[in-house]
Amino acid sequence: MFYKTLDHFLSQGADVLRRGPIALIFAEDAVELDTTLRHHRHCGFRAVVLFGASDLTLPADLTDKVDHVAYDMRADNALPRAVNGVIAKAAGQWVYYCYNAEYLFFPFSESRTVGEMLAYHTEERRDAMLTYVVDLYAGDLNKCRDAVSLDDAWLDRSGYYALARPDPLNHNHPKERQLNFFGGLRWRYEEHVPETRRKIDRIAIFRAKPGLKLREDHTFSDEEYNTYACPWHNNLTAAIASFRTAKALKRNPGSTFDIKSFRWHNSTPFEWHSRQLLDLGLMEPGQWF
Repeated sequence: MFYKTLDHFLSQGADVLRRGPIALIFAEDAVELDTTLRHHRHCGFRAVVLFGASDLTLPADLTDKVDHVAYDMRADNALPRAVNGVIAKAAGQWVYYCYNAEYLFFPFSESRTVGEMLAYHTEERRDAMLTYVVDLYAGDLNKCRDAVSLDDAWLDRSGYYALARPDPLNHNHPKERQLNFFGGLRWRYEEHVPETRRKIDRIAIFRAKPGLKLREDHTFSDEEYNTYACPWHNNLTAAIASFRTAKALKRNPGSTFDIKSFRWHNSTPFEWHSRQLLDLGLMEPGQWF
């Protein structure tokens, strides 16, 4: 179904927001939009909602499977405003969000659905899941000017690290069970990336509840939602394989001419399989087998 505005969707889309888990896809452009939508439907999300320009064209096989909300992604705080609107209407439901040309992977995602994973995560008494945004990039930028290629996708196999997250309300002491994670293209080309946007951690999967707010830095108003694990053992984490940073670096006039290739000695072809991400330490199965 098509909704003319965010308010139209929030007032008339109650049935959609009762069918969790819910995937919210934010389209900044049309690049790989169809594959993004199909991938997340294949993951097992019961509702997939697209936020993007009203003139975005959906393939015929997706028009009756995806709800489309006409939405201006260029507006200030566009993503948190939409996510927070959904939170207010979807209490109790698991919600996931990403941009186009981003693809969710979780442990054993080839044989298990996102619903099965979240059922286990709920039993672990967790209401949110840490995801790492893993940068993908085309191997040959002469052939793929926008750095996007599903058939020739590469990622960094090393260069990831974490730093303590300081708490400004507690003399900048480290926050409990919270870390800032870095790596990928945002680390290698940090001179072209604003400091506030260099982190690769995102709390992209969470359970909506009254009063919860998503902040602009992809963290939540409830600090427990921002933790990577519970106090007694490690929990599941997931990864979002994303062309978004590569695409931006090649489109930005300030960086595009400085980058002839994203590949370096620590690049490796992306296999489009959760096992590779587990082996590289880019997500954690926790106690789930």
